[in-house]
Amino acid sequence: MHTRIAATLEQDDTAIRSAEIIRKCVHCGFCNETCPTYRNSGDELQGPRGRIYLVKGLLESNEINHTLEDSLAKCLTCRACESTCPSGVEYGELAEFARNTMKRRLRKTSLLERMLLYVIPKPSLFRSLYRLGRPFRIFIPTRFREMLYRRLRRKEDLFTQQGRVVILQGCVQRSLTPEVVKHLTVLLSRMGIKYRILEAEKCCGALHLHLGHHEQAQTFMRANIEAIALRDGESIISTASGCGATLKDYGRVLYGDDAARKFSAAVRDVSEFLQGFDFTKRLDQQRVAFQSPCTLQHGQKISGLVENLLLRAGYELCLIPDAHQCCGSAGSYSILQPEISKSLRERKIEDLLHEDPDLIATANVGCQLHLEVAVKKPVRHWIELLDVVAGDSAA
Repeated sequence: MHTRIAATLEQDDTAIRSAEIIRKCVHCGFCNETCPTYRNSGDELQGPRGRIYLVKGLLESNEINHTLEDSLAKCLTCRACESTCPSGVEYGELAEFARNTMKRRLRKTSLLERMLLYVIPKPSLFRSLYRLGRPFRIFIPTRFREMLYRRLRRKEDLFTQQGRVVILQGCVQRSLTPEVVKHLTVLLSRMGIKYRILEAEKCCGALHLHLGHHEQAQTFMRANIEAIALRDGESIISTASGCGATLKDYGRVLYGDDAARKFSAAVRDVSEFLQGFDFTKRLDQQRVAFQSPCTLQHGQKISGLVENLLLRAGYELCLIPDAHQCCGSAGSYSILQPEISKSLRERKIEDLLHEDPDLIATANVGCQLHLEVAVKKPVRHWIELLDVVAGDSAA
């Protein structure tokens, strides 16, 4: 797709990069067939191809219009279009450029978005506010009531400096599903693998990056790199695929920063790290519907690894129609675009229950929280389904 950059953007490296991405597009429309918002609305401008045209207009005119703003606000950035595109269009990077440009120009951020950006990266504050708000959830508007569904578990101090494997806790996961990292530490300990968990860990920057606050995201990323202080030969394990997708992108977002490049190269999704080990079943349930988050299958381009581990452990995996489709969580999307999000969740739950599983497993805290409030089946992180015989060591 031919693109001529406006003279006022010719010195903008991100604009030049965006034009390069757009030139890969061959107008085929395959992306629309896998786009959740296009399937939901049937509107060309609510699909990747239409959004690419809108960003092309931004590059050529250096002007922002309401249509572009609305279209990108409704985009989940699930990146299913990237998995489908035969030309390798990096749509997620393109959307990132457009959102950041709009935020810098319009300087318009809703009160709700400001609250999310301020509270979510601060686990202690988030947990305190959550605890205060939960007893009053019945008085809170339906739009926000789901946020307070889960009971808080007892906070445990997992911090240790023993090993050369760094386990990240994340922000929301540290507060609402701490059992995920806790169970991983049990598995690693039984296998004789020492690990580091750091109190100084910072927010990965994903929330700010996806909402167009690029400079703030970079600030979080640099702080996180400094806090973790990666040592030579270490691996960084993320159990939240949403965080993992962003952590692996530090080298691109902080282009030219050697520390960021080395950091990203060391990041492993927990499914990648555990591939060389064997596990047994932990639960009585047999049939599992695994919901592969978009940030795992489209963002990190990881498919089949979790399923392989669960099958080897003895679980039976259920067939899921349209397994590539988003559940509607998408970070803050379920809060900022609740109607579309719930519509996508209803369709996803129908697909997940297609073969009547005993439970649903996922790989991201956002998906887990989004699904568990709307389905009667248990929803767990897949790590919690694994066990290893005490004393066995594969390290």
